[in-house]
Amino acid sequence: MNLGALNVNVITLFVEDLHKTRRFYEDVFRLSAVYEDEVSAVYNFGNMSINLLNISEAAGLIQPAKPAGPESGSRFQFTIQVEDADAAARELAQQGVELLNGPVDRPWGVRTLAFADPAGHIWELAQPLS
Repeated sequence: MNLGALNVNVITLFVEDLHKTRRFYEDVFRLSAVYEDEVSAVYNFGNMSINLLNISEAAGLIQPAKPAGPESGSRFQFTIQVEDADAAARELAQQGVELLNGPVDRPWGVRTLAFADPAGHIWELAQPLS
C-alpha cells in the first residue's frame, strides 16, 4: 500500500478545554460539529476533518507515546488559503482573536497571518500574491 498516495482525512488535536476550543472553532471558522460527545467534537474543513479530543483521552490512542501540552511549543501549523489576508485579519480582530503575527508579505510570494486556537494549535491564513 502506498500511504503517500492516500488523503489525510482526519487530524486529531488534543485539547485541555474542549468547551472553550469548540466555541472557538464554531465562532472563528463558522462551523458546526458533524459529531460530538462528552470528550470530542469533529469539524469538516472541506477536504478533511479536525477532531478536537479532550487530552484526557489521548493516551488511549497514542500510548506508549505521551501527549504534549501547549507549553511544549508548536511543531506544526495548519494553513488555509484566503483571497484577502488583510480583510481576514480585520474579521479575526472583530471576533477578538489575537494574531501571533502578520499580515506580512513572505519572500515565497504569499501574504500571511497566524493565530492560535485556545489549545495552542497554530493556524495560518495565506493569500497568494501573484
